[in-house]
Amino acid sequence: MKIAVTAENNKGLESLVAQHFGHAPYFILVDVENGEVTAVQGVANPFAQSHQPGQIPGFIRQQKADVILSGGMGGRAIDFFAQDGIQAATGASGTVRQALENYFGGKFKEAAPCDESVAHGHG
Repeated sequence: MKIAVTAENNKGLESLVAQHFGHAPYFILVDVENGEVTAVQGVANPFAQSHQPGQIPGFIRQQKADVILSGGMGGRAIDFFAQDGIQAATGASGTVRQALENYFGGKFKEAAPCDESVAHGHG
């Protein structure tokens, strides 16, 4: 299983989780097998400064991720991930390591549009 996590910096599992999906400077890609981390890779978000709807979900799909974790995410992005069969989960915080522990611990499993997205009619 490959999990992509939005990140503020590129420090592997110690990266801070980005709270705004679309403007996350990095994604930390984590391969997990039998509950163990087998690989960690940081990739810059090529669309952090400017993007069109669907570009970032497409980029995450190209990375072959099965799951995307973020602090917050808009409703359209959630829909794009669902169409691609990628599970999106929001509510992540702390470091990437903590977000993974919380995800596997069942503290968050689903995505809900962030308040900003709902306010702009994207929820």
